[in-house]
Amino acid sequence: MTANMYRVGDYVYFETSSTSPYQIRRIEELIKTPNGNVEAKVMCFFRRRDIATSLVMMADKQRHENMDATLISALEEEQEREAEQLAEKERHQLKHRELFLSRQVETLPATHIRGKCSVTLLNETESLLYYLNKEDCFFYSLVFDPQQKTLLADKGEIRVGPRYQAEIPPLLPEGAEDPRKSEDLEDLVYT
Repeated sequence: MTANMYRVGDYVYFETSSTSPYQIRRIEELIKTPNGNVEAKVMCFFRRRDIATSLVMMADKQRHENMDATLISALEEEQEREAEQLAEKERHQLKHRELFLSRQVETLPATHIRGKCSVTLLNETESLLYYLNKEDCFFYSLVFDPQQKTLLADKGEIRVGPRYQAEIPPLLPEGAEDPRKSEDLEDLVYT
């Protein structure tokens, strides 16, 4: 650990077992113990392999059904087309880059930190290859609750299309009067 400097907010690899992949955590607090050791209070991220298969399959199915829905945004459609074009190997690698955020916090010895990585909320405008082309780069879009064994979305949706954007009337020529009646456009909130 002496070779690297770690700060609160850093995403790091933790080694908990020599036979399993490193765990990914975000440092929330660094604590010096009375005996001089340093401990890290960390927020946990889970890999697909750490979550029940039935839950992951349900999330994949839900994601696929959402992709098929008619209310899909243009950005999501483009992302789906791009995912279809990815090779089988790249799809497999992408699954290994997907994490699930949890609100679970642990305290672990800082000596188990094995390096830094990058974790971001899945950006629908970013190419999926972005996460594969960068080393030590992971993404998440769902929050996992280990106690209740549930997955929830971590963000709202941005919808694109005429149903979701405001209609802007054409610009009136200079000096022309607005033909709309302001009384029809206003709501009396209080008297």
